[in-house]
Formats: sequence, C-alpha cells, structure tokens
Amino acid sequence: MGARKFIGNPKQPTFFVCNLVDGEYQMTPFTGNTPIVSPTFPQFNLSAQEIFDLALYLG
Repeated sequence: MGARKFIGNPKQPTFFVCNLVDGEYQMTPFTGNTPIVSPTFPQFNLSAQEIFDLALYLG
C-alpha cells in the first residue's frame, strides 16, 4: 500500500495503492468512502475515510 498524500481542490486526504508494473510503480488514488482495491490484498475491505478515521481514533 502507498503513502498518504493530500490532493484536490480543496485538498482532501488520499490513500494510494502502488502496483509495480514493468519496473515502474503505478499509483492508484482512493479518497472518501470509495473502497480501496489492492491486487496484493484482495480481501482488504476498507475505504480511505475508514483508515483516516481509525488513525485519528488511535492517534
């Protein structure tokens, strides 16, 4: 899985999934309540917002 970055206008928390393809990483962004899709972890069942909410709760 990738790093947390802020993108958009207005800026919004974004979770990236990085996938190595032909020696280069392809970054797929996920924001809000869109389910995160990972080829490495196909059973992963969280949205970006759920991860950010959990980080605030645990932090």
